Amino acid sequence: MPTDRYESPLCSRYASQEMQSVFSDDRRFGCWRRLWLELARAEHRLGLPVSQAQIDELAQHLDDIDYARAKDEERRRRHDVMAHVHTYGAACPGAAGIIHLGATSCDITDNADLILIREALRLIETRLARAIDRLARFAQEWKDLPTLGFTHFQAAQLTTVGKRACLWLSDLVRDLENIRRIADGLRFRGIKGTTGTQASFLALFHGDAAKVEELDRLVTTAFGFARSEPVTGQTYPRRTDTEVLQALATLGASLHKLGTDLRLLAHLKEIEEPIEKDQIGSSAMAYKRNPMRAERLCSLSRHLLALPADALNTAAVQWMERTLDDSAVRRIAIPEAFLAADACLGILQNIAEGLDVHPGVIRRHIDDELPFMATENIIMAMVEAGGDRQVIHERIRILSREAAEQVKDRGRANDLIDRIRADPVFAPVLGKLDSLLDPRTFTGLAEHQVDRFLVSEVRPALAPYADRLGGSSQLTI
Repeated sequence: MPTDRYESPLCSRYASQEMQSVFSDDRRFGCWRRLWLELARAEHRLGLPVSQAQIDELAQHLDDIDYARAKDEERRRRHDVMAHVHTYGAACPGAAGIIHLGATSCDITDNADLILIREALRLIETRLARAIDRLARFAQEWKDLPTLGFTHFQAAQLTTVGKRACLWLSDLVRDLENIRRIADGLRFRGIKGTTGTQASFLALFHGDAAKVEELDRLVTTAFGFARSEPVTGQTYPRRTDTEVLQALATLGASLHKLGTDLRLLAHLKEIEEPIEKDQIGSSAMAYKRNPMRAERLCSLSRHLLALPADALNTAAVQWMERTLDDSAVRRIAIPEAFLAADACLGILQNIAEGLDVHPGVIRRHIDDELPFMATENIIMAMVEAGGDRQVIHERIRILSREAAEQVKDRGRANDLIDRIRADPVFAPVLGKLDSLLDPRTFTGLAEHQVDRFLVSEVRPALAPYADRLGGSSQLTI
């Protein structure tokens, strides 16, 4: 790794090698050459003066890219596509004259971008499915462990640890469906020529519109796309980029919410992310165990949330058939969105595979709050035993105020139940108090909801990825 220049931390620290490879020079310019090859094949098939020998020569030199020559060519010509046309032609002298025949730059660059975007979306799908799988296992394991619910980050009615995980899963399953839908529906730009009219190809085929349309179809299907855009300017519609980046940003919002929840739970010491044997939490405070993975997840997600603005602003200012002010920003925003999303999903999988639940702390927090929550059940039990509801309510109110004073003003434990046990008014239900205070009776249908959700929603969502759910998350730093 060079140490005398800036390198994006998304590559050096966070994103997987697989995702970095998708947006590498080898992959991008290799796509360009494959597009030139398939264009030549289709033109040969449709009767243009392109020989099989020329096609074979092009096929033999798809990956031996002379980057030094390409760089020199671009410095001279100030045009990246033509630099690579000449570089490819130097490697294939017999085919040099037919490379890029009839095409405009975006017949190559835009279609290559779409190929890479689709590949990156598929990789995100797989990584997201794995993370969902790990969280689903966690939800199943802890589906029946009662825990305090929180609204406004104040103690509320009990839920279960597994049910809370299903809230995270619900968002992520929708993200998976959304990303898959966009990947499935992605359209090739196709072979459309300079302003999208296919005029150059119509001239090549001497006015035969059917052959022009067949050329578009042949190249489109060669790269596994079901269809191409029916109409374009010089580029594919830049709103496509907004849809892709918005889907990744929506995933980022889900991940940020999940990461924030984990950070709050770590503060409560109820659930903590995994920690390595020699991991240091603080250079000064040796005892600390900080939620650094969840914090990193939130940090990268926040970057992901910001990137759709680049795509939206670019789509908004594309003049007429195109303007070149889209080029530089797309080179940055699109790869960075995928690299950030990839990094976030690697972090999430790593966290989900090692979440550390502390039932004792969870129960202590329940015990601090449950006496107040149980008062309604106690009132109903007293009424069932023949008591006056209003009298009992008033007595509970007084005792609750006294117990709250002990907790808030004196820092003592919640002694409301002890006060109830000592009050002769509640003698008829003393034998029932333990069952009335069982946390499992306060979680409603939470356990059932976990089972039903995992069966009806998560399993079907993961079914297409069943053969890809293995593998562990490898964090570099």
